[in-house]
Amino acid sequence: MRVDLGIRARITAPVRPGGSPASVVAALSARKAIRSGVLWGYIFGIAIASSQISYTRIYKTPTQRDALAATYGTNKAMSALFGPAPQLQTVGGFTVFKISMTLMILGAVWGLLTSTRLLRGEEDSGRWDLLLTGQATRRGATAQAIAGLGAGVVVLWVVTAIITVLSGLTSSVKIPASSSLYFALAMVATSVIFLAIGAVTSQLAATRRQAASFGAAFLGVSYALRLVADAGVGLHGLTWASPLGWVEELQPLTSSQPLALLPIVAFTAVLVAVAVHLAGARDVGESIVHDRAHSVAHLGLLSGPTGLAIRLMRATVIGWWVAIAVSALLYGVIAKSAGATISGSLEEMFSKLGATGTGADAVLGLCFLIEAFLIAFVAAGQVTSARAEESGGRVDHFLTRPLSRPSWLGGRLLVALAVLVLSGVGAGIFAWLGAATQHTGLSFTTLLEAGVNLVPPAIVVLGIGVLAFGIRPRWTSIIVYGVLGWSLLLVIVGGIGAINHWVLDTSVFHHMASAPAVHPNWEANGIMTAVGLATALVGGLAFRRRDLQGE
Repeated sequence: MRVDLGIRARITAPVRPGGSPASVVAALSARKAIRSGVLWGYIFGIAIASSQISYTRIYKTPTQRDALAATYGTNKAMSALFGPAPQLQTVGGFTVFKISMTLMILGAVWGLLTSTRLLRGEEDSGRWDLLLTGQATRRGATAQAIAGLGAGVVVLWVVTAIITVLSGLTSSVKIPASSSLYFALAMVATSVIFLAIGAVTSQLAATRRQAASFGAAFLGVSYALRLVADAGVGLHGLTWASPLGWVEELQPLTSSQPLALLPIVAFTAVLVAVAVHLAGARDVGESIVHDRAHSVAHLGLLSGPTGLAIRLMRATVIGWWVAIAVSALLYGVIAKSAGATISGSLEEMFSKLGATGTGADAVLGLCFLIEAFLIAFVAAGQVTSARAEESGGRVDHFLTRPLSRPSWLGGRLLVALAVLVLSGVGAGIFAWLGAATQHTGLSFTTLLEAGVNLVPPAIVVLGIGVLAFGIRPRWTSIIVYGVLGWSLLLVIVGGIGAINHWVLDTSVFHHMASAPAVHPNWEANGIMTAVGLATALVGGLAFRRRDLQGE
């Protein structure tokens, strides 16, 4: 019988000389942030290059480009979803419209998760206790950690910029290097902002999950404000109330406005100063928003590890459910007006993305891709949460009792599957509520099926994450979020036919039917579900045989 004592200290590892107190925290944070920045820089750069090249291959004549501009340029509903569409007759204008909003959101998510992981997450694990027993102060250590995060952003920008410049200098694209560098800067600007936001929420919240949830709520509000500002309802001034709007106002590759960098830089600087100040105003392990440990004990759901998992993740899950519900409701509201403008090249574009037709169902078929991404993000969060339980040493306490590893992991997976199914059902219901207010004619059953159709890709992401957790636990976060980002970018960039279908097949979203524009492909959904469960099973078997591992 194999006995795990939960001792994860690498006593055989060579001891490296320590750095100076003024740089050791910065070096540790930078090392982890840079690894992630390189990966996401490649993803950003490839997405930009693919978008530029696809435009030159598909829209070859001025007539085709003028038709595209005429269709998209006046469609306020599409501008609300993806941002304004200026100068679609050019490679730069098309690239900004097609990929910038996606990269802005991905950059914000990367910044938020990286910041909360390397600040609140490190503190939750107890590693900051050791660092602060030396000469580093709480404020000094936080400033160092933020500096290390800044190194990750610089690497993210450098890798993105190199690929963007090389693509722009090709004979078919012809975008100057200076413009490409500015565009890369704009695409990573949200990463800078949300790194700083994550630094603040890491001081406010009692746990990493709460810190990420606070930041995710801010991101959701920012996206909603920008959506309303670009929806053509006379509230364009709201652009300046949203950090996403500030980045949008940079207008890279079209009519650059560098002055829009001022609110970005000022806001980031204020957030960093606030984070450093708050770090010194509390004790290690404490938070500004105090945990309710002093309140009357509530023992519900504490009969076992599965119930505890529900208790721990419920706030985060509820936050994601609210984001999914609100976005689905907004998509349902704008679907009818957006569908009325689908014609010509826009109809062809929708068709290549799988959303055939010209009505509200076609618009929702495209919008539900974003919902599928959100639900898959929930799945990724469930896996990384399990990994955090292990790396933080909390799993040790369970496994020293009469509880098997398969029981612990299986309970968490059952909870995760239930969360994903309810997420899909909720998306369908709220999309129907929004569509019903506009009398689109889409039935409740149709949109409920479309919501359930969003779940299988998330199950695949969940399964891949569990497989990584079982085989290479320290790579879990990188692998699961890498798969998620890669899948979204492929289906957006390559969905118009500019990428080989073998490459497209590596995207989990490519195998999902664009319901309700078309009927769900239940056979493909069954295969994806089976693949996800099978990979989760293999990951669970690997977890059963390996030692517990910390960071």
